[in-house]
Amino acid sequence: MASRISVYTAPSATHFRKSEDRIDEKSGLKKVSEKEYRTVDYPQWLPTWDPNEKYDSYPDDLNRAFSDRGLLADEQLRNLFPPEKADEVKVKKLSPKLGSEVRGLQLSQLDDAAKNDLALFVAQRGVVVFRDQDLKDKGLEFNRQFGSYFGPLHIHPSSGAPEGYPQFHIVYRRKDPTEYEKTFKDRLTVKGWHSDVTYEKYPPGTTFFTLLQGPETGGDTIFSDTVEAYKRLSPTFQKILSGLKGVHSSELQAQASRREGGIERRPPSTVLHPLVRTHPVTKEKALFVPGFIEKIDGLKHEESEAILNVLFDHVNNSHDLQIRANWEPGTVAVWDNRRVLHDATLDWDSGSVRHCYRITPMAERPVENEDELEEWNR
Repeated sequence: MASRISVYTAPSATHFRKSEDRIDEKSGLKKVSEKEYRTVDYPQWLPTWDPNEKYDSYPDDLNRAFSDRGLLADEQLRNLFPPEKADEVKVKKLSPKLGSEVRGLQLSQLDDAAKNDLALFVAQRGVVVFRDQDLKDKGLEFNRQFGSYFGPLHIHPSSGAPEGYPQFHIVYRRKDPTEYEKTFKDRLTVKGWHSDVTYEKYPPGTTFFTLLQGPETGGDTIFSDTVEAYKRLSPTFQKILSGLKGVHSSELQAQASRREGGIERRPPSTVLHPLVRTHPVTKEKALFVPGFIEKIDGLKHEESEAILNVLFDHVNNSHDLQIRANWEPGTVAVWDNRRVLHDATLDWDSGSVRHCYRITPMAERPVENEDELEEWNR
């Protein structure tokens, strides 16, 4: 059977735990225990789960209102990397085709023109790892406004968020020495390759992930290049995929939240997206086969599984499509959810806290070709 996303290696990292967490008797707000607030460096970023937060599906006209900031960029990226600062800003490729690392540049200080260049740079490189960043110290509202420049911010259906700021997705693995043992009690490894929240009609594009606190080593994130993955397919197989759509669903994720007594900001969603999508800025085609796919629409079970097994194995297990990003203090990784899949590495057994937040601007509805892109913009 095709290897779906593990729903979830991460209930403990994103969802409420009824066995350990607490509920405010007056407001009904669900929080982690008082012990967790004493453990972390950034308590204001700890997750809460508000059962009173509800939101509807996103409006149908969102696609027409969205325009990728990369379309406004300077093709030479001179706003992001001014020639006069070439000695200060260091850019290193993490592999020839995927991933870059940047030092000497503060994301929090970018003006709009530089942010446009950033969107283009991330689309071109797939993922960019910025070191020594101060975004985490700028506060919740600054981060919300910063992310909003790139698109309407996604509100996760069930994961924790700082109180009053549902636009942030918090990843919080607790300081528990038994966590590692629990994770691997019944399995040899944990895989959860995905692009974020693809069960939405308008899944995200340029995405920001900031480390607040983490183990000294471990917890790396692996990224896989779906543009290169598509290029490697034979022309015959590319034709087979053309026109096929995957069924993406949040139902299993919602079930995991319910089991733990979590919240449901809106009912689970199921959408169709093409298996091959075209990027609105680079115009490159990419495989769109994240772990939230349940099946291929219109095919029988065995037919769907045969194709998905080939694609999952190709994207998830081809090490020559991938890079591994590690997390130094002050790291912010920015990736384009339209051209990479990613997966967490659960390899540290020190019992250290891992605390991060994601800013998730939504983008256009996925389409297979440029004609469809133009149609959406009419």
